[in-house]
Amino acid sequence: MTDLLDSLLGGLALGAVYALVALGFVVIFKASGVLNFAHGSLLLFGGYLVAVLHDDLGFAGALALAVLVTAALAGALDRFLLQRGGHDAHSAHVQTIVTIGIDIVLLTELARRIGGDLLTLGDPWGDAVTELGPVTVADSRLAAIAVSAVVIAGVFALFRFTPWGLSLRAAAEDTEAAALMGVHLGRVRAGAWCLAGALAALAAVFLAAFPAPGLERTTGQIALNAFPAAILGGLASPTGALAGSLVIGLTEALVVGYQSELHMLGDGFGDVAPYAVMLLVLLVRPNGLFGAKGAARV
Repeated sequence: MTDLLDSLLGGLALGAVYALVALGFVVIFKASGVLNFAHGSLLLFGGYLVAVLHDDLGFAGALALAVLVTAALAGALDRFLLQRGGHDAHSAHVQTIVTIGIDIVLLTELARRIGGDLLTLGDPWGDAVTELGPVTVADSRLAAIAVSAVVIAGVFALFRFTPWGLSLRAAAEDTEAAALMGVHLGRVRAGAWCLAGALAALAAVFLAAFPAPGLERTTGQIALNAFPAAILGGLASPTGALAGSLVIGLTEALVVGYQSELHMLGDGFGDVAPYAVMLLVLLVRPNGLFGAKGAARV
């Protein structure tokens, strides 16, 4: 029973962090129709900034600056490399391919800088743990749940109550109609990319915190586990991204926690479990848990 509770809490914390990353995928897709395959490198970039700046600025200062710089980088990539291709569906497909190239360039440079090192981010939780009845939980996991909940609530409020959120929803519903009604599609896209970059930088802190050994050059690849979460929930649905992230996080934690009982599936099954769940759900609901069927004129 203790192992089950430990896995559930770990899965909840992991799902909360995945939700930050998955929301980045979703908000960019809603604004531009682009699947951002450079999201993992943006996450690694944000974590790297925290790692190299926390000695001089302290953890809070380094995190704040990393969030701002990563948001600015994401916005600049969209403004100067992607928006030039236009806003139609065909351009979105081309821009998706361009993000693969961006990812390769960023990951190559960051891997060169990090090398084989494990970088610490100077987070205030360290290796501290808290006793919750029979379960011992790392403080970093509790912080991940609390911070993610506050940030996600803020993002949903941004979608619901701000002019930018209204413009984003209008653009996602009908790009041409939104443009004719005066929605500045470029600004909506830029805001979406900046928001996604900021969320990725924040997620990096918790992905590298204890019990993880630290930030390494492969940390950005962990962000790809949030991709099936976004697909699972419905790529255009923020609510679906949240639900899908929790499902993927719990699945991954339970598979890892009960690896000995699942040995017939292979020692590395925990790495592919998110994708297996995604495929199983899509067989039943091809548009995702919260995805809606769309109609296209051909």
